[in-house]
Amino acid sequence: MNDKIKVVTDASFEANVVNSSQVVLVDFWAEWCGSCKALMSVLDEIADEYDGKVIITKINIDENDQTLLKYGIHGIPTMLLFSDGVVQATKMGALSKAELSTFIDANI
Repeated sequence: MNDKIKVVTDASFEANVVNSSQVVLVDFWAEWCGSCKALMSVLDEIADEYDGKVIITKINIDENDQTLLKYGIHGIPTMLLFSDGVVQATKMGALSKAELSTFIDANI
């Protein structure tokens, strides 16, 4: 995993995502999820491309059920884009780099 991708937990979510002064993309994922694993290489590239503009984070749903429930996540991978502590946009499913870039660009 790219060292620019930050792993967050229920305990660190508010500090690292909600209270962030930057736009934050949160990837809700699980170890057993094939689509989540396929998305990882896309997120690695996006983390490099958007470095300084968007913080890329990942949260494991199997280990962090409070955040999962709070944001009503029902399927994975699901990505939430936060700005000023508020969810600005949601995208579900494995995306290509072009699709994810378009999603981010349309919402920042």
